[in-house]
Amino acid sequence: MSVIADVSVPGESFALHETLATAPETTVEAERLATHSAEWVMPFLWTTGGDSGAFHEAVQGDSTVDTATIIEETDDSRLYKIVWEQEIVDLIEEIIDQEATILEAKASEDVWRLKLRFAEEELVSSFQNHFLEQGHEFEVNHLSSPTTSRQGEFGLTKEQHDALVTAIREGYFEIPRSTTNQELADALGISSNATSQRIRRASANLIRNTLIIDTDEE
Repeated sequence: MSVIADVSVPGESFALHETLATAPETTVEAERLATHSAEWVMPFLWTTGGDSGAFHEAVQGDSTVDTATIIEETDDSRLYKIVWEQEIVDLIEEIIDQEATILEAKASEDVWRLKLRFAEEELVSSFQNHFLEQGHEFEVNHLSSPTTSRQGEFGLTKEQHDALVTAIREGYFEIPRSTTNQELADALGISSNATSQRIRRASANLIRNTLIIDTDEE
């Protein structure tokens, strides 16, 4: 049975250590890619928050980066196209060789959080031990089974997942809204108050499990 490992990695064991140390309040997130090619695992990085100028200056001189080019920019975020130095390409290649697929990669305050997929749970320990011997600290926070319902991967109950999906389909989040809270409640078959609470809790769980990086999380 395959598993997904949530892993913490200090910046010095992975990438952008100098940049993240210079701009600790900036959050970095690789665009989601599931691939077995080291060349295409993390070519694009979104940055949000912190001092964007300090981050940009630091990333240009980061020892793990060959080139970093801004290809898209909004009021609060930037999309970088990154060409990594060979040491990072080699490290990603080694991760793949240890039978891990990188599903997500986020960084903040000089700590990376990775989601890695393994074909078998036994491979997680061998992966961790292999990189520990190489001087790379990959700390496994928790394991989850991708065979469970997909909504559970993001901390959602089935009811919360259904509520969010129904809300988005009915235009509940549009401006202006295409449906009222009562109409959404009728569609879900619950009360208006229960609908509001379910949407709030579902949104909080989704944000907590996809956007927030808590370096102190056990």
